[in-house]
Amino acid sequence: MDLVPLELEALDARIAAISGDRWLERLYRGTRWAEGPVYFPAGRFLVWSDIPNDRMLRWDEPTGAVGPFREPAGYTNGNTLDREGRLVSCEHGARRVTRTEHDGRITVLADRWEGRRLNSPNDVVVRSDGSVWFTDPPYGILGHYEGHRAEQEIDGCHVYRIDPVTGEVRVVADDFARPNGLAFSLDESRLHVADTERNQVRVFDVHDDGSLSGGKVFAEHTGRGGFDGLRLDEEGRLWASVGAAIHCYHPDGALLGRMILPEETSNLVFGGPKRNRLFVTATTSVYSILLNVRGARPVWAGS
Repeated sequence: MDLVPLELEALDARIAAISGDRWLERLYRGTRWAEGPVYFPAGRFLVWSDIPNDRMLRWDEPTGAVGPFREPAGYTNGNTLDREGRLVSCEHGARRVTRTEHDGRITVLADRWEGRRLNSPNDVVVRSDGSVWFTDPPYGILGHYEGHRAEQEIDGCHVYRIDPVTGEVRVVADDFARPNGLAFSLDESRLHVADTERNQVRVFDVHDDGSLSGGKVFAEHTGRGGFDGLRLDEEGRLWASVGAAIHCYHPDGALLGRMILPEETSNLVFGGPKRNRLFVTATTSVYSILLNVRGARPVWAGS
């Protein structure tokens, strides 16, 4: 572990509520493209993907040790936990969404829509009702770096919902260019979705039947780098990986400030015993910063 000075660009006085360390801890260096961080509170460890190297790594919080979690890993990208603390992953290689059972078995949750293979599932969240929501851009089939070059069978790149009872895979939003990270509001009445190509985050209303409406632009970025991973803190602020920075947005959409990192970021997750440790995957490395705010209460903790 080494320390990296943190550059915080304050754009709104309300950023003062988000205090903490003035440095970043680099927990690991040696990935080609780090992605999909997920924190396991029961074991106090972090797992993340190294997509081009087709592996997943694990960092142990009490000891700081890093070792392999899964290799090969199906060119896994995004990860999350469900209500039972099971790992849910998006695999570029097999173009599917899977769940790792407690005994290590792999259950396929989705690999097709209307008989056609998915593009390359990218990021995933689980709602408290057990439904699984994921995005499906084509990054894993565009070449051999993050998956396997293949023809796109579905016309478009959509946002999907997997029904918790029937397992039905349904398109809930079909007007994205490159849908990527996604995050529910604290009461789960809204869903934020990043569109990396258009450099936007849009927000939808979530209805009882699992459908979405609306889709207005919540945030836009005109600089270098596109929106990727999204997370909320317990005050409803949206945190986003954007280029070589982490952006923090007030619930009203105002950009409060940016944390500048040494390299391009991909994704982020809150963890630690108090959920106030922000972990960031960024190209070759995994960083963390201890903050004065906590991540939103996750689904495994109960709604």
